[in-house]
Amino acid sequence: MEEKKPNIGFQKDYWSSRWNNNETGWDLGHASPALVEYVEQLTDKNIKILIPGSGNAHEAQYLFKAGFKNIYVLDFAEEPLENLKAVLPQIPDDQLICSDFFHHEGQYDLILEQTFFCAIDPVLRSEYVKHTSQLLKPGGKIAGLLWSVPLNEDHPPFGGNHAEYEELFTPYFNIETMEPAYNSIAPRANRELFVIFRKPE
Repeated sequence: MEEKKPNIGFQKDYWSSRWNNNETGWDLGHASPALVEYVEQLTDKNIKILIPGSGNAHEAQYLFKAGFKNIYVLDFAEEPLENLKAVLPQIPDDQLICSDFFHHEGQYDLILEQTFFCAIDPVLRSEYVKHTSQLLKPGGKIAGLLWSVPLNEDHPPFGGNHAEYEELFTPYFNIETMEPAYNSIAPRANRELFVIFRKPE
């Protein structure tokens, strides 16, 4: 049986083309209200944070202006990182990472999830969970939003559901929160889960 291979959604030129053609429907134009509310509860502004598949990284802009300086943003495409540097020139260049998430190395206290998980081919979801666990320090967390509805089958965004996520993440994480998001933006209302997954100490 031929192994299923990840689709075009993982090719760097695909994402660059989306940016160059302004096909960026995932971009809210501002930080996600759910992530803003979560970040407002964080007291240690020295924690090391990774935002994978960051896009224009509105969350990074919010965090940086709120006093969190140890923020790393990663994207497959150069265009959004250049956009971020233009609006947030004070962010150090070494905190802007143009790379494949699955090749990235580092140790973080927190990974913020906002429209990245749903952009990767579902055949790589188990690898995402494993690699995310490797990137987090003991006790580190993933926090963010996951779709709770079925979406596309052949191109991003890909949907999912509570039971699937529980099966995927439980081998590597303690599920602290996985519940319907009450503060989604209007077009995504009742279609997202807010999650906090913690890596065991």
